Amino acid sequence: MTITGIAALGAGMAVIGAAIGIGKIGEAAMNAMARQPEIQGKLQTSALILAAFVEAVALFGVVAAIIVS
Repeated sequence: MTITGIAALGAGMAVIGAAIGIGKIGEAAMNAMARQPEIQGKLQTSALILAAFVEAVALFGVVAAIIVS
């Protein structure tokens, strides 16, 4: 396997990891909102910020893979 193939695998794994992380954030936010509906506004803001952090880490992984290839 060439370095380009390995970089493509790394980029794919970064994206899959981000999808799993955002899914877990969404699941936890929905469970918390179901238990305490009155905190929906604060929780939604926190969940969006956390999802942005997860996406940023995944983007760094993809960019690093592109630079390597």
